[in-house]
This record gives sequence, structure tokens and C-alpha cells, in this order.
Amino acid sequence: MKEALFYRKLEGKKVQCLLCPRKCVILPGRRGFCGVRENQAGVLYSLVYERLCSMAVDPIEKKPLYHFAPGSNCLSICTVGCNLDCKFCQNWEISHPQFQNNSPGEEPSAAGAGIVGEHIPPERIVEIARKQGVEGISYTYTEPTIFFEYALDTMKLARRSGLYNCWVSNGFTSPEPVMEASRYLDAINIDIKGSESFYRKLCNAPGEAAVKRAAMLYREQGVWVEVTTLVIPGYNDSRKVLTDISRWVRKNLGPDTPIHFSRFHPQFRMRDAEPTPTRTLEMAHSIAVKEGLRYVYIGNVPGHRGETTYCPECGRPLIERHGFGVAAMRDTCTCGHRLALAGRKWSALK
Repeated sequence: MKEALFYRKLEGKKVQCLLCPRKCVILPGRRGFCGVRENQAGVLYSLVYERLCSMAVDPIEKKPLYHFAPGSNCLSICTVGCNLDCKFCQNWEISHPQFQNNSPGEEPSAAGAGIVGEHIPPERIVEIARKQGVEGISYTYTEPTIFFEYALDTMKLARRSGLYNCWVSNGFTSPEPVMEASRYLDAINIDIKGSESFYRKLCNAPGEAAVKRAAMLYREQGVWVEVTTLVIPGYNDSRKVLTDISRWVRKNLGPDTPIHFSRFHPQFRMRDAEPTPTRTLEMAHSIAVKEGLRYVYIGNVPGHRGETTYCPECGRPLIERHGFGVAAMRDTCTCGHRLALAGRKWSALK
């Protein structure tokens, strides 16, 4: 447990958390919406500091980050908790464990409920990463914003040790924390889920504008940004929504920003929904290319040609993938086009 960053004290020992756009006002003895930040006698604490609930070595392509250090491995870590409540969450067992018997946003039934994880300090995480021989650390699976203090201390040590730092984030983060994280963050994959009505209906948050603002701010601070849209039939799979997302990314993040359209599989509170047809993802791919995005991908369909990076000038395959594996990799095409890549010294590639 550690005193939280980004909050202010109010009268009556209430506090207001400023970490994300919810700006929860929290009474003494209560927690914010995320369930992992608690007001104890007028001081806001992170309950998940040094409480790691998941750790694994993953390929960077699993994040997915396709243009940042492709072919590398990273140590993936997370704590419990999330500041959104997505009905389709793929990791709901750890993103909202404290609410399994409660409605999202309600107070857990017992003190300490849902706060699970092994006590592992930042120094130990970096030590494990170095022993595993990975190139970086990924803050992923749940939302890294809600374990900000833990992530920040780890990122500082990782940077000193020559490891990269990358986040997989819903982007629902206030500007000041974005600025602070950007000082130590090398890359981020941000979900742009859909329209404002999508966020309100399926994520229980007014999120569209805040997420887009964060994505722009990360890019302005020099963080490598990639975007993922999980395409859910009947909710964000219309031509208009997909065109709006693609157009916004090109205009505000740039045409070289990779975008991943991922297949939805029924999960959590949407188990009766249908998986995304491959043809819908191919339509999204076509729309994004037409809107001027150079690097467009199809995810969660192993073996699809939409996993591979093609030269946007002549169409030759340059980084060939199957699932999370990289079979071949070149940074420059025979036509002379050089891929937009980050996170590695590319002169050694052939």
C-alpha cells in the first residue's frame, strides 16, 4: 500500500481522485470506482502497490505492438482493477474481481475484498526481466493507469536498466498522469473502442473524448502509439463508426500510426453475442486503407494475411507474422520505402 498520486483533499476528510476522468469523490473508508484506491482517514492510498497478480513472458506482438521492437519479448505484469466496466472484458476475472458479487462501482462487501496478488517490489520485477533475457516490460492485461504508482516506480528502474516500457491501455487517463507516464514510457497501444454512445452503453463511462485526448498527448510527448479497435457485431461494426475511427487516427495521430481491428469473442457479460465475422474485419481494413492509413492489421484471426506488414508503396511483405510469431523481418523494401518503426536499432536487420 502506498499513498496515491494525483488526488486532492476535500472537507470532511473526503478526497477526489484525479488519476482518470471519473474524478471520483471518495468518502473515508471507501474506494473509487476502480476498487483499488481507498480513502483512509483523508489520505488516498493505492491498495495494489507491489501486489502483482499476473506475470508472464510475451512476444511484443501479443500486445499488439507491431511497429515497436518487433520480434522482441517482454515481461508482462499487472495488478487487479480497472477504471472502465466493459461488458465484453477479456480479463474480467482480474480487472474486476472485487465486484464478482457486486455491481460495478459498488463498495466491496468486505475490507480488502478483491485485492489479491503477490508482494513483488519494482526492483524484483526488473531483476526478473533481466534474468529472463527480455528486452522490456509491458504493463498490460488490466489497466496500468490504476496501478500508476507501481508502474511508475518500475518504469524508472527499467529505463535505467536499458529495458523498454510499454503500456496496453484503455486510454481513460487524465492529462497530468499521461504527461508523467510519458517521461518513462516508450510505446503504448490504446483502445479506441467506438463512439461516445458505445462507451456509455458498453463501458459505463463517457470515454471517447478523454481517450482520444490521451492518445494525442502521448504522441505529442514522443511515445510510440498504436491503436486497437475490438470490432463487436451490432455495436461498432458499421461503416460510419469504422470510417470515423480511421479518419480520426489519420488526422490526429498520423498516417503511419498502426491500427489493429481485432476479432471479438464472447466474454463476460456478452457471452450470447456472436464472434466478429472475418469479412467485417476485412471491411474495416479496407476502410482504414482508403482513409489513408498505411499500416492496418487484422487481429485474433491467426494465419490471416492481415497480420503481416506490407510495404505501403508496392505491397511487398516486409514483416511476416503468424499469430504472435515473426517469420521474416525487413525494415526497408526493395522499392526503397522504409517502414515506420521504433524501439530498435534497425541497421542490423536484413
